[in-house]
Amino acid sequence: MNLPDVRGTLTIDRPLADLTWLRVGGPADVLFQPADLDDLRAFLAALDPAVPVFPMGVGSNLIVRDGGVRGVVIRLGRGFNSIAIDGLTVTAGAAALDAHVARRSAEAGVDLTFLRTIPGSIGGALRMNAGCYGAYVADVFQSAQAVLRDGTLVTLGADDLAFAYRSSTLPDGAVLVSAVLNGQAGDPDTLAQRMDDQIAKRDQTQPTKDRTAGSTFRNPVGHSSTGRSDDTHDLKAWKVIEDAGMRGATLGGAVMNPMHANFLTNAGGATAAELEDLGELVRKTVYDSAQITLEWEIMRVGERTPKDTTN
Repeated sequence: MNLPDVRGTLTIDRPLADLTWLRVGGPADVLFQPADLDDLRAFLAALDPAVPVFPMGVGSNLIVRDGGVRGVVIRLGRGFNSIAIDGLTVTAGAAALDAHVARRSAEAGVDLTFLRTIPGSIGGALRMNAGCYGAYVADVFQSAQAVLRDGTLVTLGADDLAFAYRSSTLPDGAVLVSAVLNGQAGDPDTLAQRMDDQIAKRDQTQPTKDRTAGSTFRNPVGHSSTGRSDDTHDLKAWKVIEDAGMRGATLGGAVMNPMHANFLTNAGGATAAELEDLGELVRKTVYDSAQITLEWEIMRVGERTPKDTTN
């Protein structure tokens, strides 16, 4: 693969397991960490259009398969993690952590507190239309900037991203680089206390000390195009998994967490194949028992190895 000159870092055959929360997966053919926006744009413009590109955040909601990822994985870093606040408008780099954006905004009297307990970065939050406590990124989104596969910098609105429940739409190979969010006004001390309460509640109900990638499956039904639920009788993924008898189910080093059945966990030495195969077993069991099709919330990328079983 002929690679353009860069000011950032290019690493050949870079293992990705240590860059994901589940700590599994094979290498990227190439990992590119751009120095800044101009470096990213120039690289994509000069890269052979036939080479696939995968933008990777902090790996909080991701399984990299054991065979690794073909092409170039792009991981944004310090040049893309700025946070600027003007009134109730917050502009954040795609690499800024959701929790940092929530805290900085609260200090300035801007309520984006729902982001505090969402693992990952702003780019991933946009990509997945992340949400909790009844609020979603789509609710506060104003615009985003992205670099297209040919190096063009574009501004995207809500219609371009087509937000849906736990998802949005981006052109193939596009890399989100920043987002503009509009929060509501709030008292900084009140917002800080709310976030403390959210953290305490999360720690009581979710396995935050274990090696997980957040919620494994989307809740099954009843969500609007923004991701907001309009049906108070929505099913919960953890409940249908538990009802199917799959809480605590294991496969090799993978387990459906006993504390919260919708958290796929690397309990020690799991392979990506074991984690994914256990997830597929859960999906099959839930469908067989309740005729409910669970959809993955965790993104799975890359190739399986020849020794892996196929589904």
